[in-house]
Amino acid sequence: MHCQLPLQGKSQYEASISPNYRNSACGPTTIHVILQYLGAPTPSINQLYEMLGGTKIGLFKWRLIRNLRMLLPAWNVRTCTLKEALQEIDEGRPVAMRFDRYFSLQWCNKKSTYAYHWVPLIGYKIQQDELSLIFHDNGGSDRESEIRLSRYQDNVKVLSFVKIAPKQVNIKNVLVSKLK
Repeated sequence: MHCQLPLQGKSQYEASISPNYRNSACGPTTIHVILQYLGAPTPSINQLYEMLGGTKIGLFKWRLIRNLRMLLPAWNVRTCTLKEALQEIDEGRPVAMRFDRYFSLQWCNKKSTYAYHWVPLIGYKIQQDELSLIFHDNGGSDRESEIRLSRYQDNVKVLSFVKIAPKQVNIKNVLVSKLK
């Protein structure tokens, strides 16, 4: 089984991003490309860095969620499980995925793809009962973002996911108010 969204990635090192932000702009870059794909209001990466509370050591998940909820009150922004993340992909919405050896206390985990990095999760592949995650890597100082594939099992202890989905509208209340 294979599912991949046609999201256009972006490098956190591109010229439009402040040189002071580039090394730690993976979180704002991830959110920027996801919001663009979803058609939500999309500030620049520099603006998102400030609005979300980016720091030189990265963007804390709790801060990303809290500040993104304030920016997007009509959207459901929250931590989600792997199962929910894959359901979001199936429904056509990318998910913010964080690799984090430090705050997950996995300092010696050399199998994980990154020590600390936010990326847009855009798909998954299941082959011979093994799950691989497909994501944009947010580029490098000398290259554009590219699509990568990593084994879930190598990263399971360092991964977390944040979903950004439109809030559900209560159809019953909408219909009742229209009938009045």
